[in-house]
Amino acid sequence: MGRNCLPPAALICTLRSVPELTQDQALLFALFAVIIVLMIWGKIRHDIVAFGGAIAATLLGVVPAEETFAGFAHPAVITVALVLVVSAGLIRTGAINALARVLSNPNLPVSLHVLRLGAVGALLSAVMNNVTALALLMPVDVATARKAGRAAGLTLMALAFATILGGMLTLIGTPPNLIVSTFRRDAMGEGFGFFDFAYVGGIVAVAGLLFVALMGWRFVPQRQAAVGAGDAEARMRDYVAELVVPDESKTIGQTKAELLAACEGLGASLIAVKRRGRRVYGAPGGIVLEVGDILLIEATPTLLEEARLELQLAYPDGLAADAPRISLAGEVMAEFVVTDASRIVGRTARQARLAVDHDSVLLGILRRDRTLHDNLRDTKILAGDILLVLIPETQAESIADALRLLPLSRRETVTMEKRAVGAVVLFALAIAAVSLGLATMPVALGAVVVAYVLLRILGVEDLYEHIDWPVIVLLASLIPLGTAMDSTGASGLVAELLANATAGLPAWVGLTLLMVATMFISDVLNNNATAILAAPVGIRLAEATGTNPDSYLMAVAIAASCAFLTPIGHQNNTIVMGPGGYRFSDYWRMGLPLEVIVTAVGVPAILLFWPL
Repeated sequence: MGRNCLPPAALICTLRSVPELTQDQALLFALFAVIIVLMIWGKIRHDIVAFGGAIAATLLGVVPAEETFAGFAHPAVITVALVLVVSAGLIRTGAINALARVLSNPNLPVSLHVLRLGAVGALLSAVMNNVTALALLMPVDVATARKAGRAAGLTLMALAFATILGGMLTLIGTPPNLIVSTFRRDAMGEGFGFFDFAYVGGIVAVAGLLFVALMGWRFVPQRQAAVGAGDAEARMRDYVAELVVPDESKTIGQTKAELLAACEGLGASLIAVKRRGRRVYGAPGGIVLEVGDILLIEATPTLLEEARLELQLAYPDGLAADAPRISLAGEVMAEFVVTDASRIVGRTARQARLAVDHDSVLLGILRRDRTLHDNLRDTKILAGDILLVLIPETQAESIADALRLLPLSRRETVTMEKRAVGAVVLFALAIAAVSLGLATMPVALGAVVVAYVLLRILGVEDLYEHIDWPVIVLLASLIPLGTAMDSTGASGLVAELLANATAGLPAWVGLTLLMVATMFISDVLNNNATAILAAPVGIRLAEATGTNPDSYLMAVAIAASCAFLTPIGHQNNTIVMGPGGYRFSDYWRMGLPLEVIVTAVGVPAILLFWPL
C-alpha cells in the first residue's frame, strides 16, 4: 500500500501499513534494545553483553538451541582470528616496523605528515586488522610529535580515522566486510571477492584521508594527554646494553661521530665503543667501526630494539662478548626484579650460567636508579637490582621460577628481521590464491599460520595469545541473533518500513537512508554488531524495492565501518583517547564532516559500481 502513496504522505502511509508484530519479532526487538542500551552504558563488557544476548534469545525460543553457538564455527569469525595471528607474524619479522621507521620525519608539515602516515596506515589496514595497524603506527606518530615539539593529540585522531578508512578496501580489512560478505553468500550463493570492496571503499578512503590530512586535524582541540596514558616510552626504564657489530652491519666503516648522530636520531645514546675487550678512545671522527666491535648504547628496551634494527646490529650471545647471538626462535627482552630470595644474588651472570643453562643473555642492570655500564657478565648481582634479560619467549616463567626472580609485566619482542621476506611472500601468496579463487580466505590464512609455525616465526604457545578473544566472542554471539533477524521476519519488517517511508522517491534515497542510519548506529554501537543488524535489512530492502541487493550491502559495509562521532564506536577511537588527551565531545568535530563526506562520496560511488 505504501508504494502508492505520494511522497508528502509517505510517513502516514508507512505508519498505517506497519504489519502486526509476531511474538518472536517483538521478543527479538526487545532483546536488541536491551543489548544496545547495555553496550552504550558501557559498564558491562560488550562480549559479555552479546554472549548473554545469545543465551537469552535461546531461552526465549527466538534462536534454536542447536544454533546458539554456531557463530563460533562461522567463517567470518575464523577469518578474523586468523587475520590477527597472521598480523602478529608480520609484526614479529619486522616487515611492517621497517616501513614505520622510515616514516618518522619531524621536519614535515603536519598535513604532509598525516597524509603520509595515514596513507600507510590505510594500506596496512587493508591487509591486517586495523587495530593492529594503528598499534604499529601510533608510537611512530607520538615519537615524531615529540621530536617536532607538538602535541601528539594534533595528529593521533587523524591517524586513527585513516586506519579505519583503510579497512574498507578489502575483504579482510575489517570484520564488517566479512560479515556483509557472509550474508551475501547465504542469500545469493556467493560472497564478495577479496577486492570487491576496493571500488567504493577506495574512493571513500581517498576522500576521507585527504580531508583528515588537509583540514580535519585542525578541528580537534589541543590538550595535554592524560597522565599515565601518554608517551609509553616516558614510563620505561633506560638501560646500558652491549650490541655487537656483525658482518652485515651498515655501521662497518662508519666513524664513531656518525654513529653518535645516528643513535641520537633514534632517541638512544652511544656511551662507548669496545674492541677486543677494551674501550676505544680518541676523537669520534677518527674511530672507524669494525666487525666484532661492541657498542654500549643507553636506551629504553623499545628504542634499543629500534636501534639494533636500524643500524643492523646484533645482541651478544652471552658466552663470547664479541659474538652475535643467533636464535632460531622468538625472543623477548624481559625485566626481572632480584629479591633477597633470588638464587642469583651475589653471583654474576656467568656464574649463574644464564647463557648455558637458560639460553639467556643479561643485557642491562639498573641499580638504585643507576644504570651499570660495563662488564655486565662479570658484575655481581644484588638484591633490588632490575635486570633486562634477553630470553626465549617461551621460557620467561621457567627462568623466573628457577632463579626466583620477580618478573615485571613489561616485555619487548625481538624482531626476527631475517624472516621478513618469507613472511611477506607467504601472505602475498595467500591473498593471490583467494583472489584467483583457488582457496577460501579461512583456508588460505590457515595455511599461512601453519607455515609461520613450521618456520618458527610464531610459536605454538603464542598462537592463542594474539587472538582478541572478546572480539571473537562478540562476533560469534551476535551472528545467531543476526540470523534470527532474518528467520523471524524482523529484518523484512524493518526493510518494509524503509521502503514505505521512501515510497515515490528514487531508490537511491532509501539506500542513503539505510547508509546514514547504519552509520549513526555504528557510532554508538560496536561496528560488528551494526553490520550484523543492518546486513539482513539491506537484503530485504532490495527485495521490497526490486533493486540490486549488492548496492545495499555495500552501503552497510561502508557505513558500519565509519564510526567517527564517538570514542566508543570503534576500538581505534578508544585507543587514541588517552594518548591524545581527547574528550568524548572532541570526536564529532572531525568525525561529523568526515561522515558527511563519506555519505556524499560513497552513495554516488555505489550507484556507479554497484548500480541499483
